[in-house]
Amino acid sequence: MQPDIRPIGLLDSGVGGLSVLREVHKQLPNEDILYFADQGHVPYGQRPIEEIHRFSLEITRFLLDNQAKVIVVACNTASAASLHTLRHEFPSVTFVGMEPAVKPAAENTNCGVIGVIMTRATFQGELFASLIDRYASDVEVATQVCPDFVTLVEKGELDTPAAEDAARRYLKPLLEAGIDELVLGCTHFPFLTPVLQKVVGPDVEIIDPAPAVARQVGRVISGCRNDPDHEGQMSYFTSGDKDAFLLLAPRLLGEPVRPEQAAAVSWQAGRIVL
Repeated sequence: MQPDIRPIGLLDSGVGGLSVLREVHKQLPNEDILYFADQGHVPYGQRPIEEIHRFSLEITRFLLDNQAKVIVVACNTASAASLHTLRHEFPSVTFVGMEPAVKPAAENTNCGVIGVIMTRATFQGELFASLIDRYASDVEVATQVCPDFVTLVEKGELDTPAAEDAARRYLKPLLEAGIDELVLGCTHFPFLTPVLQKVVGPDVEIIDPAPAVARQVGRVISGCRNDPDHEGQMSYFTSGDKDAFLLLAPRLLGEPVRPEQAAAVSWQAGRIVL
């Protein structure tokens, strides 16, 4: 079988999807990855569904124009709002989306109460309601919308007093409900895991879906892998401030990001322009 040198494409409203990228790179180190951070429009969670559709469709076109062989919608909000639309618009493209890890939380709980934190768009989407019906009908599900968490991560405030204050405020009702599993329903949230764990304590398990998503990416590209001797390369695009991205991304990834790996793009008349 000839190696497939085309990259994996990942998209997110901002830097949150880097939590997925680092796991994909860990599990699939031979694959090149294109990452698109739509920081010019972050956060998606408070935006109308139709607007998220437009952004997701155009970013997908951009990644496909850059030869992506699979598209990972590394954003819970975009997945909840647009995954069905994307698959309809691009029927020949393989998509991997995000969904809150309700199933493992419901299976692992000892007390029968799980917590899910997410953005408003994810909470209001049909996907989340379907997950509860399929996997959590026998447990109590306490939910909390946490819009400030996305903003904190985008600012690099991962372990500040503001981050801890927000975590205590958002998680208080979930802890009062007696949860022993906490599902991270937004790709930004794993970067706050240390402060979240501090607030919920050692008896609450925090579930990050990124490892499971990376395994699914590996399955869908099983017939189109890159050369096993190739060292995967990362390329980053942001519709925000490139210099700010270059300062924050290495902190989140735990590895350097060289200036030549990143490019700034702009939105012009609804299209992405390099």
